[in-house]
Amino acid sequence: MHEEIEACLVALVEGRLSRDAADRWAARWVTDDTLALDALSRWALELLYGVDLPAGPDGGPLHDDAQLREWLGEFRRRQGGAADPG
Repeated sequence: MHEEIEACLVALVEGRLSRDAADRWAARWVTDDTLALDALSRWALELLYGVDLPAGPDGGPLHDDAQLREWLGEFRRRQGGAADPG
């Protein structure tokens, strides 16, 4: 599951995946009460579920691109692995 989550975060940061698509992808995991997710997966999926929320009436995103990069870096740190995104 960690690889799938990281791939989603990377695609989002790189602009290859829309915020709406990332939100819908995460929603299916977060809303499935039959799944036993580990703490890291739950944390990351709950961030992604809602990544498309607007900040207000101007329509800009609640979570900016810098924050998405921070999420990816934090995910990787918690995983104990790869370098931070650039």
